[in-house]
Amino acid sequence: MGKLKGVIIAVILVALVGGFYFYVSNVGKDDDGVVVSAVQDVLLRNLDNDYPATPRELIRYYSDITKCLYNEKYTDDQLEQMADKMLALYDDELAENNPRDQYIANLKNDVKEFSDKNYTIISYTTSSSTDVEEYTHEGRKCASLYCTYSIKTGADYVSSKQVFVLRKESGSGHWKILGFDIINE
Repeated sequence: MGKLKGVIIAVILVALVGGFYFYVSNVGKDDDGVVVSAVQDVLLRNLDNDYPATPRELIRYYSDITKCLYNEKYTDDQLEQMADKMLALYDDELAENNPRDQYIANLKNDVKEFSDKNYTIISYTTSSSTDVEEYTHEGRKCASLYCTYSIKTGADYVSSKQVFVLRKESGSGHWKILGFDIINE
């Protein structure tokens, strides 16, 4: 009886160790093994439920879309969807100055020009949380921060620094891009 008890305990332990190994080796894996592209990843974000909460998060998401536009392959429909995501990040004033059809046409031209010059955005870095300057302008909460893009041009690397000015919407409380400018080229 003692040997049978030992065998049963050993079988249970082997089953537990095997089950634990199976669980650990499959945690985080998609059941279908589907890999989501960078373009699909930015398009899957639902801004109604998952809007960037801080100025830094907003510029990170904007920069992720920018990297996709200038680096990845995508369809015309996906380009339009990414343009819509970018327009959704713009303050009403900036969006009004960029009618959708004209914005998409300008974006296509910019992407083509970037591609023709054989440029690639390698990475970007936003201001740290402590370097985001928040202030009040005309009774509205605003913020400014920098984002530096590292760009590969053939065998060379250059950086492009942009300053972003954001304004907080009074209704939703979301940060929106009011404007941006290239500091160096």
